Amino acid sequence: MAKAIHSMIRVLNEALSIDFYNRAFGLEIADRLDFETFTLIYLSNSESSFELELTVNKDRAEPYDLGDGYGHLAVSVSDLDAEHGRLEALGLNPKKIVAFNRDGVPIARFFFIVDPDGYKIEVLQRGGRFN
Repeated sequence: MAKAIHSMIRVLNEALSIDFYNRAFGLEIADRLDFETFTLIYLSNSESSFELELTVNKDRAEPYDLGDGYGHLAVSVSDLDAEHGRLEALGLNPKKIVAFNRDGVPIARFFFIVDPDGYKIEVLQRGGRFN
């Protein structure tokens, strides 16, 4: 059986991205691999063994085109309202909280936030299938 271990995104500004993911989700640098033309930075926290890999291409000067294929990353939190307020207070501009229902049955509560490179992150209330 395969185990998901990380997801990779390309970022333009290493410091800005590390700061965003640290302030927004408490992710810290777990490892950093520096090569001649690019750097790989693995971010994680104690909530999960899953990591976010930031790839910084050293010769890149313009923002990446995310295209129409990228969806989003998702994280779960124990108190969605408190997390939304915390991110607002940090000036990270979370979108409005949405209650998602199917046939009148609550499935999820969530909001989205966008990182410095335009990647969307879904923040879900922990519970049900979203633990």
